[in-house]
Amino acid sequence: MRIIGIDPGLLHTGWAVIDTNGSEYHYVASGVILPKPRDEFAVRLATIFRGVNELCETFKPDECSIEITFVNKNPTTTLALGHARAAAMVAIANHDIPVNEYEPNKIKKTLTSAGHADKDQVYKMVRMLLPAAKPKTPDESDAIAIALAHANMKKFKF
Repeated sequence: MRIIGIDPGLLHTGWAVIDTNGSEYHYVASGVILPKPRDEFAVRLATIFRGVNELCETFKPDECSIEITFVNKNPTTTLALGHARAAAMVAIANHDIPVNEYEPNKIKKTLTSAGHADKDQVYKMVRMLLPAAKPKTPDESDAIAIALAHANMKKFKF
């Protein structure tokens, strides 16, 4: 099965594609979609939508795993992040790919056994589980972790 993991963000949307076969994981590709910070809000959302759409056309994933937006102290920031997440989800759904949503702490716990693991711990586990993956940014590393977490949790879903 091919899984695309998405770490949504208005300035940095991380993405990763992995293949799974039971408990075997194979790194395919990863990167970051980078909307221009000076572009209008709608243009940045369109950049995310087009980027994820292109990834679906290129890699043809079977399923998507995406991080759920957590509510932070600034509701405006939370709302903007929710828009970025929605742009990615609509692009995925436009290809009839099932979308699986996970809380950040659940992703971290699945990967590191600690729900409050820091970015460095997540990066180390990503590198341990997928040595071929060499993420250059935390957003890319998180996207790989999101895909891996879904692969692990899928085994236990009925």
